[in-house]
Amino acid sequence: MIHTLDLAIIGVYLLTTVVIGLVMRKRAAQDMDSYFLGGKTLPWYMLGLSNASGMWDISGTMWMVTLAYVYGLKSIWIPWLWPVFNQIFLMIYLSGWLRRSNVLTGAAWIRFRFGDGAGGRLSHMIVVLFAVIGVVGFLSYGFIGIGKFIEIFIPWNVVSPFVPFDLAPAQVPHFYAMVFTTIATFYVVLGGMFSIVWADVVQFFIMVTASVVVAAIAMSRVDAAMLASLVPSGWLNPFFGWELGLDWSRYLPAVNDKIAADGFSLFGLFFMMMLFKGIFAAMAGPAPNYDMQKILSARTPAEAAKLSGFVSVVLLAPRYLMIGGFTVLMIVFFREDFLAMGGNIDFEKVLPLAIKQFVPVGLMGLLLAGLFAAFMGTFASTVNAAPAYLINDVYLRYINPKAGGRRLIYASYLICVLVVVLSSLVGLYVSTINTVIQWIVSALYGGYIAANVLKWHWWRFNGHGYFWGMLAGIIASLVFPMIWPKVLPLYYFPLMFLISLAGCLLGTLATPPTDEKVLMNFYRTTRPWGFWKPIHDRVVAADPAFARNRNFKRDMANVTVGIVWQLCLTIVPLYVVMKQGFPLAVAGVLLLLTTAFLKRNWYDKLENP
Repeated sequence: MIHTLDLAIIGVYLLTTVVIGLVMRKRAAQDMDSYFLGGKTLPWYMLGLSNASGMWDISGTMWMVTLAYVYGLKSIWIPWLWPVFNQIFLMIYLSGWLRRSNVLTGAAWIRFRFGDGAGGRLSHMIVVLFAVIGVVGFLSYGFIGIGKFIEIFIPWNVVSPFVPFDLAPAQVPHFYAMVFTTIATFYVVLGGMFSIVWADVVQFFIMVTASVVVAAIAMSRVDAAMLASLVPSGWLNPFFGWELGLDWSRYLPAVNDKIAADGFSLFGLFFMMMLFKGIFAAMAGPAPNYDMQKILSARTPAEAAKLSGFVSVVLLAPRYLMIGGFTVLMIVFFREDFLAMGGNIDFEKVLPLAIKQFVPVGLMGLLLAGLFAAFMGTFASTVNAAPAYLINDVYLRYINPKAGGRRLIYASYLICVLVVVLSSLVGLYVSTINTVIQWIVSALYGGYIAANVLKWHWWRFNGHGYFWGMLAGIIASLVFPMIWPKVLPLYYFPLMFLISLAGCLLGTLATPPTDEKVLMNFYRTTRPWGFWKPIHDRVVAADPAFARNRNFKRDMANVTVGIVWQLCLTIVPLYVVMKQGFPLAVAGVLLLLTTAFLKRNWYDKLENP
């Protein structure tokens, strides 16, 4: 059971987040821009730290430790499901394009792109619907993770004497999740983006400290030979063939069942599907969630690009020190315990079990505070995104256009609470983190991709096409899991993509183009590359000094190098913890070369409009 000192450290952290919310309340309540975007006054490195902290969530960390345990160094590819390299596309060019719009939310950006005609209104409504569904999905994912995590450290018999009711074992994690979501909701409701960013910065430094200590513990207790003797051939190799090539039969047979259940055995096929989906998903730009809100909060387009690049640096290296440390410790010291469990291992509890076993008193409190903070940071940022859409894009636009600032802030409070309640109810009926992750990244986001790639790159694409493409994708994402409940959502992504693309093309070609003035304003402001020649010609006719964006080749070269750079940031800390000398040297040199390339070909060429 958790020590009193550790509980005290956690309590101090939770109190700190509440104080931050109270302190920032007055500043955040000045206006909607202050509440949702921090008044666009926060520096890029703080927004980058905050965004990284938001992605360093507790459910995702539990999932990634599980992946590392089961798949070894091949696990570095699996986050391409999101895809994690979307941050590279954002860093190189999309964050700058997005920030130039100077809008408050993704739905407001849709009006900027498609105007206020019938197509613009339809596209606006569908992106609000998608944003709310996505927010509820992400909050449910966090709800499941935090409940499972806390249950390991605080058994119900410790809490039950202080509450006037009793719970069945399956209900205990739900109770803990409700407690922490309530605290997280409190500070984001009060302080908006200001409190989110400041709390995330505090959390980030806690997590980095904990990551370094965990890695040091693993390195002091496990050597390379010991680790290699307890994992199957290929576990320490990041490369793969058509099949995964990992056989755990001699070590822990239950892991083979886990691999089969995940559907990753044909790893070559799985990788190609991830890459196919990932490239289009990355080109679509950020989904309407906290990532987009942080980009829109940047002071300039160049700072928006910097914060997206900074996310990969400050998130991946320290996080993978922690992931590698816990994985190594579990492989070496928990093998007998897992063998005794037979086929009843809940791999999503690997992380909390490792913390409980290996982290000393005091440090455990710090680490748990950081992981609780990670949950709260992700949860708070996601909660902040919901009222940004429902208040700014629904209430203020359609219900009460004359609402004053104070009424809007109070309405935002109410929306936050209602969204949290709804997502918690959804979380009660989902059993695993992996289930929600697979649905969000492969099904829901699969329906988002086609319309959101076209909106950047094709002038003729209009609001009607966006509406029908998104609607077809959303419906497919809800229906396909019921038709093929045992199929990995990634594998029916191509069909979902084609259905959504058909909706985009039919809706666009059956209706008139977007108003020319809207398109000219969008093109002149955003300056995208792509299929914009008719609009480019009209803009140049009105302004002969206007210069076309000719950076496509440079951007694609930077994206390619950037993905390799990001992979190096992922694998270098794993090689450090696992004491893989020669591979570490190779990855380290590659990291330096790609960093130098990006410094010269990207960072030095950033510019503000």
